[in-house]
Amino acid sequence: MQIRPARTSDIKGIRALIDSYAPQGRLLSKETVTLYESVQEFTVAVENNEVVGCGGLHVLWEDLAEVRTVAVVESLRGKGVGHQILDAIIERAQNLGVQRIFCLTFETDFFGAHGFEVIEGTPVDPEVYAELLRSYDAGVAEFLDLESVKPNTLGNTRMLKKLA
Repeated sequence: MQIRPARTSDIKGIRALIDSYAPQGRLLSKETVTLYESVQEFTVAVENNEVVGCGGLHVLWEDLAEVRTVAVVESLRGKGVGHQILDAIIERAQNLGVQRIFCLTFETDFFGAHGFEVIEGTPVDPEVYAELLRSYDAGVAEFLDLESVKPNTLGNTRMLKKLA
């Protein structure tokens, strides 16, 4: 198994993973064009030239990023693939200079094992909050816990990890 940055040729595999989890509401569906536009954010697990896992890192602010779209094929769930992907994403965030990473998840035990903690409210200064409100990105709205995204995130838990 290889963990590496995604390539454009991996988007079809990422698409298939998202499509396998989106109907149950375990992942938000994304347009294929959006996946191509954000290919540089993704890390993939590849086995026998097939994408078997993925996850993204989306920078929200100078010191803040979001972990997105972490998924592993059902047959490999519980075998450590997701942990390898998340470790690579955390390392990438550190290399970018990010100091905190956020996620919105149903998988609290998985993220908790990596040091993510449940948060309430919005852990940013009022000036940063005002700037983030200008973003069109749904992840920013989720981080800010805005009412407009609540119908799409019911049951999810907001978690944050502080990086060393």
